[in-house]
Amino acid sequence: MSGFRHVVVFRWRDDATAEQRKAVEDRLAELPGLIPELKAYAFGHDAGVNAGNFDFAVVADFADRDAYLAYRDDPRHRAIIDEFINPITAERHAVQYVLEP
Repeated sequence: MSGFRHVVVFRWRDDATAEQRKAVEDRLAELPGLIPELKAYAFGHDAGVNAGNFDFAVVADFADRDAYLAYRDDPRHRAIIDEFINPITAERHAVQYVLEP
């Protein structure tokens, strides 16, 4: 598989409620139907197997860098970040890389 992958992990604030975390999932689940550049999209809460992990991860695959940039800058995606993710985020780390065939 070739393409471009975006991986982001979040550590939620201690005061993030279950309802807020669920709202993040619900809103992110809408994006594959709204942003055609998404080839594959997966997200979820940490399974709790290893101590010290982040709380939540998103993995998104794209045809290329430009498709990722379209997703990154899409106003619907930005709105979810601004309204649902940023208010409960204590820490965020991300990486993007090219998937070689």
